[in-house]
Amino acid sequence: MHTINIEKAIEEKKRVAFWSVLAAVFITGGKMVVGIITGSLGILSEALHSGLDFVAAAITYFTVRVSDKPADENHPFGHGKYENLSAFIQTILLFITCIWIIYEAIQRFIDVKPIEVNHWSYIVVIGSIIIDYTRSRALKKAAKKHNSQALEADALHFSTDIWSSFVVLIGLITANFGWFWADSAAALIVAFIVIVVAYKLGKRSIDVLLDRTSVESRQKVIEIISGIPQVLDYHNLKIRTSGAYTFVEVNIHLDSKLTIEEAHDISHKVETLICENIEKCKVHVHEEPNNSH
Repeated sequence: MHTINIEKAIEEKKRVAFWSVLAAVFITGGKMVVGIITGSLGILSEALHSGLDFVAAAITYFTVRVSDKPADENHPFGHGKYENLSAFIQTILLFITCIWIIYEAIQRFIDVKPIEVNHWSYIVVIGSIIIDYTRSRALKKAAKKHNSQALEADALHFSTDIWSSFVVLIGLITANFGWFWADSAAALIVAFIVIVVAYKLGKRSIDVLLDRTSVESRQKVIEIISGIPQVLDYHNLKIRTSGAYTFVEVNIHLDSKLTIEEAHDISHKVETLICENIEKCKVHVHEEPNNSH
């Protein structure tokens, strides 16, 4: 039954990632065509941003096909780090995009060029907002359900697209009044939004890749262990994250007069309580008599 549930989870993650790839292709193509026709830097920067979403969605699709593979001889902790590596690669792509957008926006401020705004400009931007919203919701739902950082990162890309498209829409409206500089300003705002999102995404992915322990997770485990009266002390608490899974190792000190069976039951209780409070958690507890250090 457990194997069947894992297979269903993988299929659901693959399906939502695949539809995100198709959505990104459609949005990128539409923005690129309209951006070239109108000469709008705001729309062209959005096309590049959406193109990055396509790359990110493609990386995510590959990642979710690999990350849930079981542990093997070469990957004793499983393949979950592929998800965190995927998020880190997406961060790099986001920063590269920002550099291009900022450069082009500054050039347009120096040499302001008129843009041609037509009904297709509004159709592609508003259509993009609608598609991005639906994809973002689907990805967030799947990410929360499966505790997937790769899907969460992809959802972040589409969420960012919603706000940046909205900014571009404002730039198009102001262009109707001859304020063509507003298009470049919109592009700069897009770049700022992407930088903020990229920084947050990058920090999280790097923390996981470097096995940085989450303060919240550590505090939660300490509270659980401290709440068990039979556990007299503990040491060597280690917590690491790999993809959707959290791995916890700890040595607990028990009364030396306990039988092996009693000590095992307490150890099992610690493991159970930690797993009940931390989603997709794998715990290893080593018990030892309290008088040994």
